[in-house]
Amino acid sequence: MPTPNKIQIVEETQKRFEESSGIYFTRYTGVNVTDITGLRDKFREQNVEYKVIKNTLVNIAAKNAGYDGLDDVLNGQIGIAFTAGDPSSPARVIKDFLKTGTALEVVGILFEGQQYASDKFGELANLPTREELLAKLLNGLQQPMTKLAATLNASMTKLAGTLDSLKNTKS
Repeated sequence: MPTPNKIQIVEETQKRFEESSGIYFTRYTGVNVTDITGLRDKFREQNVEYKVIKNTLVNIAAKNAGYDGLDDVLNGQIGIAFTAGDPSSPARVIKDFLKTGTALEVVGILFEGQQYASDKFGELANLPTREELLAKLLNGLQQPMTKLAATLNASMTKLAGTLDSLKNTKS
């Protein structure tokens, strides 16, 4: 008989699964409390929620949300990073965290509704942020206009120089 508390946890977790664009499953065996607290702080800065929930409850919530096949991922001490924003932001936070030499391990990923194995983590961690992509797009759009303006300006300068030279020779 499920308790009201467990029912609430399953419902909240199911809602997170449905609303999240990026979900990262991490095995935190061997990571101390201080390091996990630091990781949670970095996640919070990126609007990522890091939860440790009983695997059986997570499995029920995931199935209710339409995600099957997480049985292999949900083994051992698993922490889950949920984000509704940039789906690659948890990957960048985890990548930076791993540079400290901590034993955190990514064991599975749900990225924009698609399930990926842990080997996809490196690719996702190296994706540029949304702001970087927008900056590149704007730069790409601006560059041809800048070249056109420079070309027109050079032609006008050349014409003005020619007219000035012609005026000086006639005087």
